[in-house]
Amino acid sequence: MSSAAALSSKILRVANAPESPPDEVEISVAQAFLDLENNVPELKMELRALQFSSAKEVDVKGGRKAIVVFVPVPYLKAFRKLQQRLTREMEKKFADRHVVFVAQRRIVSKPPRNASKSQKFRPFSRTLTSVHEKILEDLVYPTEIVGKRTRYGIDGTTLIKVFLDSKDATSLEYKLDSFSSVYKRLTGKDVTFEFPVTAAE
Repeated sequence: MSSAAALSSKILRVANAPESPPDEVEISVAQAFLDLENNVPELKMELRALQFSSAKEVDVKGGRKAIVVFVPVPYLKAFRKLQQRLTREMEKKFADRHVVFVAQRRIVSKPPRNASKSQKFRPFSRTLTSVHEKILEDLVYPTEIVGKRTRYGIDGTTLIKVFLDSKDATSLEYKLDSFSSVYKRLTGKDVTFEFPVTAAE
């Protein structure tokens, strides 16, 4: 298999993924997948069967960047089995950037009032609310979301506060700005991620 064909084999355009040829970021991610597949024995078998649908770079506070790797929903479970190790290895390759994995989900818009009964059917999993909730879960996986609050400003702005399991604070705190920036880019919504303050023992 040629180098170009090998790279293309790691990208599977699905759902609302772009139909354009892979860009520079996507080619870099595909190359990283192939390198890990060939050089990290523990990832070889699992990675060989996996593909991603698209990837994009997002600006993060402080001049950093994050790479969002979009995964076809049918592959999400398999990705999650190796996600922690894969994320560590990917971040070694993209040393100045955080890497996050998000499922490539499709949002079905709300049908008009005069739509027929069959046209009005819309799976909850395809609603904007559900997709945005799932993006939050994907971003912080495997950390658990333990609480959520929405604050409404007098100027009409909305801020979502997401509370994460405090046992993961040490390993995750450095990534919180990346999570917020990625969520804002994907949904247009402002969100902050925090760890609940626990009472001193």
